[in-house]
Amino acid sequence: MAGALGKVGWKVLGYGFAIPTGIVVRKVISAAWTSTVGSDPPKNPEAPGTEWKEAIAWAAASGVLVTVGRMVASAGAAKAYRTLTGHLPPGLEDGGP
Repeated sequence: MAGALGKVGWKVLGYGFAIPTGIVVRKVISAAWTSTVGSDPPKNPEAPGTEWKEAIAWAAASGVLVTVGRMVASAGAAKAYRTLTGHLPPGLEDGGP
């Protein structure tokens, strides 16, 4: 029973970190794009007037930064889980020296 509870707790904690981090990262990326380029990010590459280079640049920038945000959220959730329980979350191994 404790193993199942640990898995559920880990998932809840993971989502608790991932959702707000994702929202913040997307807002920051969009604001940075708008201030740098001077227009809103291309949301639909099929829309008339969207240039390929702009769509590809947006996809690359947002993809990298969203992935980094996910990594930061996962690391924070794992640290919080370890602080609360005294051990790593289910499925993670200690990678330290």
